[in-house]
Order: sequence, then structure tokens, then C-alpha cells
Amino acid sequence: MNGLSIFIESFVSGRRQTKLDAFDKEKVKRLAAGEQEAELLNERRELELRYETRAWLTDAASRAGQISLVTHAAKYTHGDVKSSSIFTKTTASEGYLSTATLTKPAADAVGNAAALDVAKLLQTETDGDSLLACLQRNDHSALAALAESDEQLTTWVEGFSRALTTKQPTSHKLAKQVYFPVGEGYHLLNPLFSSSLAQEMHQRIVDHRFSDESKAAWKARREKRGYPQPLVIFPNTAIMNFGGTKPQNISSLNSSRGGRVWLLPSSAPQWESLPKPPLGYKSMFARGPFEYATHGTRRRLISLLVDSGNENNLRIRRARERYVDEIIDTLFNVAAEIQRQDWAGWTTHEKCELKPHQQLWLDPWRAKTDKAFFNERDKDQWQAAVAEDFAKWLNSHLRQAELSVGQTERREWQTAPLFSRRLREMEKAIKGYSHE
Repeated sequence: MNGLSIFIESFVSGRRQTKLDAFDKEKVKRLAAGEQEAELLNERRELELRYETRAWLTDAASRAGQISLVTHAAKYTHGDVKSSSIFTKTTASEGYLSTATLTKPAADAVGNAAALDVAKLLQTETDGDSLLACLQRNDHSALAALAESDEQLTTWVEGFSRALTTKQPTSHKLAKQVYFPVGEGYHLLNPLFSSSLAQEMHQRIVDHRFSDESKAAWKARREKRGYPQPLVIFPNTAIMNFGGTKPQNISSLNSSRGGRVWLLPSSAPQWESLPKPPLGYKSMFARGPFEYATHGTRRRLISLLVDSGNENNLRIRRARERYVDEIIDTLFNVAAEIQRQDWAGWTTHEKCELKPHQQLWLDPWRAKTDKAFFNERDKDQWQAAVAEDFAKWLNSHLRQAELSVGQTERREWQTAPLFSRRLREMEKAIKGYSHE
């Protein structure tokens, strides 16, 4: 006998032993209840004969028509759907992940859950082969080694082959249906869930998450050590459950997965605009990136000043300074994004409408190639003008909230220690880079 024949005998023997063990446990209770031992021994003998290899194969072959081996199962759409499931052998390499790209798609079994033992017999592989694969290529040698006669072999082959027979395609009111226009009429399309694809993905995720090699890679990562194999991570996965408490009612593979199907994230990527110089702006302090970035801080500052009224104690002054410093930090962070060396000379563009002193501030690298620009920038007069622009901008927002602010507050914002320090630090950094 070949390896597949030995497996079939072992498979039936295992099921027989499971049934006998369960019977023996029940037998003890039945004897205690007064049943005759002779009757129980006869029942046990009948059970043994029913699970004798040839008898069980004959029974299994008669039940094989109650299931279908498929790649796409209909009941994933709805548990009570009566439409057709299909088995497809189409292969393709078109750059899209689909069942057709699987080199060896797993066959799923649908139909009567009581006959799923037949599906397991057909699908289980041994030495790289299975009874299903043998039947598909018309190789009956594994069954022939166990059959008593040609008639019995024919009965088995015909019976088990019914699980592979493609029945007339039918739809159902609970199936998903799409009427697709073709010429003068329509084709009725039934989108079907690919259980084979779900199984392949399930198996790969399990291997990458729970294999011994994966566990060793995770351990190396926790201990901050190198590891020869890459660590594969599936972020933001979700789980969809099919079948509730009875996943076997959907399909055999669904039952083996505990009814779970992992879903990979398929949301659209977050849009990120490419950074670009502020062309078309008349001021750094006009409605734009800096305005948007400081909206929350300005709102908190205004709320503080409105709520405090005429009070001006130490707590209020420190909170006010903290909010103003946060706005100043944001200003220089936005400015740093614009003062890029690869944008050198962007202020010479015809669409640049910035005030001259803001051009000197935000396009420092232009000074390396523009002597007149360098001379103007080297005078440092532009720094006081930028500080004054900032003070006017902040005062205007405070006035919009009906706060009474004037020259005193403007002078305070203009001479804020953090503003002067950040200007000096930025200039020092730029001059340091320019001499490298």
C-alpha cells in the first residue's frame, strides 16, 4: 500500500477509536442504570463493524454528495443562502491579489455539517498528496489498494467524486446579486467570498505571528538584539466573524479558523500636501499656515484674558506669558520649514508678494548668491520689523475678541525675550550651516 492508503486506514481507525472510547464511557452509566451487558456488547460490535475501513468508506462515499468542495462559498454572504458555491482552477499573474494568484488554493467544504468528516478525508495531505488531488487527476490507486473488488472501487470513486461535481449554478434571494448590462440584456453576477484566499491569508498571518521563528524574532527585538530573519508585522488588522457559535454551518475551513477572518487595512492613504514656499502671501501673518497652527493657542490666550477681566496677578501673568511663548515657538517652527536651503531664492519669483523685511527673514539662503540681498540682510534692521509685524498681528486678534490692548501690549509682544532669543538662535544656526 502507498502512503495515502495507509493514511486512509489510519484516519478511519482514529474515528473508530474515538467512537469506541465514547461508547465505553457511556456503557458504564448504562450498566449502572440496569441495561444488559450482552446487549451493550452487541452494540459495541455493531459500532466496530460500522467503522471497519471498507464499511466506513462505503458509507462516506454515499454521503459525499451532501457536500461540495469549493474555493468560493456562498454562505459567507448569508448563513441561510441557497445559491451555488464554486470551485475555480483559474490561475493568473496580473499584479492583483486574488484567488487566481494562489499556486495551490485550499479547497473548502460546504453543505451538510454532518458530512464534514468526508471532506476532511478528501482534503488532508500526506506526503504532499491527498485523496482529493488523486480524484482530480483520475488516480484511484490509493482506494484500489483497499477495495475488495472492482465494483466496490467504482462505488467509492463515483461517490467521492460527487463532492467535486459542479452543479447547475443557481442564485437565491439572500445572495448578493448584480445585474451587469451586456448588449441588449443583462448578466446576473453573484459576488462570492473566496474562502481559499481567506485561508491562505489566515495561514500566513498565523505563521508570521505565532511560529517559533517569529517568537524568536520578537524576543530579539525586546532584548534589542539583531536577528537574521525580518520581523513581519500586520498593523491595524480587524476580525470579521462568520457563523456565530456554529462556524461549521458556513464551511469546513471557516470552522477550522474558529469563524474568524482577518481583514487588512484598506483605507485610503492620508493626504499630505507637498511643502511649498508661501507664494502669493503678502505677509507671513496673513491667513495661512501660521494662522492655522496657532488657532488653538490664541483661543486659550483670549479665554484667559477675557475670564480674568481686570485682574492681573502672578498666576495670570505667567499663564499669559506661557501662551505667548507657545505662539512664538510655533511661529519659528513654521518659519524654519520655509527657510530651506533647497528653496534658496524663492523670493525672486514673480508671485512672491511678501514685504521686503519678511523676504530677508524667510529666504536666508538667497544671500549666498545675491550680493544686494546679503547687504540688506546683514544690516539686521529687518529683525525689528518682523517683531513689530508679530506684535501688530497678535494685537489685532485680541482686539477682535473686544479686549482692550494698545501700544503697551504691542511693545510687550515686540520685545518678548523668547522672540529675540529665537531670532538669534535661528540666525546663528543658518550662518553655521552656510560656513560648512
